[in-house]
Amino acid sequence: MALKLFRTAYIFAWILIVTILRGTLVICVALCTANQEAAHRIAQRWGRSILRVSGVRVTVVGTEHLTPGRSFILMPNHQSHFDIPVLLGCLDTQFRWMAKAELFRIPIFGRAMRGCGYISINRSNRQEAFASIQQAGDAIRGKASVLIFPEGTRSPDGKLLPFKKGGFVLAVDSGVPILPIGIYGTGRILPKKRLLMDPCPVVMWIGPPVDTTGFDRETKDALMAKVRQALCEAVTRASEGRLEC
Repeated sequence: MALKLFRTAYIFAWILIVTILRGTLVICVALCTANQEAAHRIAQRWGRSILRVSGVRVTVVGTEHLTPGRSFILMPNHQSHFDIPVLLGCLDTQFRWMAKAELFRIPIFGRAMRGCGYISINRSNRQEAFASIQQAGDAIRGKASVLIFPEGTRSPDGKLLPFKKGGFVLAVDSGVPILPIGIYGTGRILPKKRLLMDPCPVVMWIGPPVDTTGFDRETKDALMAKVRQALCEAVTRASEGRLEC
């Protein structure tokens, strides 16, 4: 237990330091050049450094589905705050994060997220939420993918929670395919409502894209059901491929 406490304290100290350093660099890049792609690459290095210091090995399967030059709506399951460095560090593609507004209020971290072009969504305000969806549509038209946690929050037990509808409104309005991403292992590393970390191997399984053409706002529930089935399969495949600690 003492070793876990020491290791957790060390990892959190590193996350704090690297967030301040990388976050400040992202802010400077955003202010001086407005280059969101460069800012996102810095964020990717932030994620990789956290994985390296934590000793977390990530196996990625299905990278062939990330077609270069094509935009997607990336939809992973969500079990842990550790999903964030895993996705940033291991998805080798340009994407803009669509995340809850609370994250953007964190000093430095939130300002850096805005510098990367990431999109704040306030679910308690319908008008602001739809403005965020429009901003995400602009990002897609700019050839960047958009990443959304369809559950909206972390699952406490690894089971998929009900999906929020915002990402699916974006999908049917834009006609951009959805890429289901199953992540397995992060729930063990840093479960919801726990601070003690237990670094373990992680598998990220990228499934084949789900076509959104033929769906509209009236039939988006059918699309949600189709994506839920695809994401369930991706999580199952990831769990089958995960190594033990």
